[in-house]
Amino acid sequence: MAFDYSRFDLIKVELDGAALRIKLNNPEKRNIITDPVNEQLADAFQAASFDNRVRVVVLSGEGKSFCGGGDFAQMKRKVDDPGLFFKGLWGSRRIVNAVLDCPKPTVAKLHGHAMGLGATLPLLCDLVIAVDDTKIADPHVNIGLVAGDGGSLIWPQQMGYAKARKFLLLGEPILGKEASDLGLIAESAPTFEAMEEIAERWVAKLANGASNAIYGTKTAINMPLRQLAQPMMDLGMAYEGLSNISKDHAEAIDAILEKRAPTFTGE
Repeated sequence: MAFDYSRFDLIKVELDGAALRIKLNNPEKRNIITDPVNEQLADAFQAASFDNRVRVVVLSGEGKSFCGGGDFAQMKRKVDDPGLFFKGLWGSRRIVNAVLDCPKPTVAKLHGHAMGLGATLPLLCDLVIAVDDTKIADPHVNIGLVAGDGGSLIWPQQMGYAKARKFLLLGEPILGKEASDLGLIAESAPTFEAMEEIAERWVAKLANGASNAIYGTKTAINMPLRQLAQPMMDLGMAYEGLSNISKDHAEAIDAILEKRAPTFTGE
């Protein structure tokens, strides 16, 4: 089955030989992820699953950063109208499942910043490489939200619960080099050019490898994650939905838009 990738207008999707290259493509806004972008990302991963021309998927970001996270203006709309959060919940579950269910091997290349969903999305991929000084973080708690859209699922599975608790509960970033050392990602490299060279070597090997063996191995590896994803995403998004209507989250978003420090009350 073949797909027309020219229809994607919020992200850049190109078939490059046997590699489907998915690129976040809004560098002026640090490639922030809105609900429509989220939908197109899920569409692209699902298309890759059924396109026989695709043997490997490559995820990257245009400009100075991979992804700056979510859209604060969109978050403000969901504070004002919580029903919008509920409508977007299904898209949040769908993107996690689309990445984990894709049988094709996935390679993510990180540089600059990878924040929030912009960290979760690549961490769900099979092989992740970052530049040493890339800042990777899931700072949901810093804006009064539960890290329920995939962060609480993937971070503990990659690096262990003790370290994951540190970064998720404190909302602090980890640099690419330490992320590699702790097992959050597969590897890091000192420069963008070195990162690209290593990643493209992986892509070439996967694109030219014994695909059925690779697909089956990936599916077997991902089985525990896929089993965890459904109950954890249901619980995580329910708790995140509750935190969306909290006073602390509303205060955090107002503070960001007003360019001041938030004052949290625990409510």
